[in-house]
Amino acid sequence: MPDKIKFELEIPIHASPNFLYQYVSTPDSLGEWFADNVNSRGKLFTFIWDDSEEVAERISLKQGEFIRFKWEEDEDKNTYFEFRIQVDALTKDVSLIITDFAEEDEVEESKMFWESQVAELKHVIGG
Repeated sequence: MPDKIKFELEIPIHASPNFLYQYVSTPDSLGEWFADNVNSRGKLFTFIWDDSEEVAERISLKQGEFIRFKWEEDEDKNTYFEFRIQVDALTKDVSLIITDFAEEDEVEESKMFWESQVAELKHVIGG
């Protein structure tokens, strides 16, 4: 199995960090932009799209700053996906930094997926 490559996307978002954090960390809010529906039981989040569902475990978080998930099906112990909120110290501009992993030939496709999802996020929150 080929190693997955880590990649990051940094996307400016016009929203307060706390407001944005809610949208990347709660099932109801994730269901508004990331998946068709999201359910959680403790640390397990079930993401539902059309006819498929995938379960991810919330493996780490810091309130208001970042949340990290690990797909249950992913056998690679070192992979995860993370939403991190960064505020520029000078300008106070807020960015959402998405970290994910993909096989080399799927990195561009994965980036396009995330850009599409974040476009939906911006539409939902008006950012």
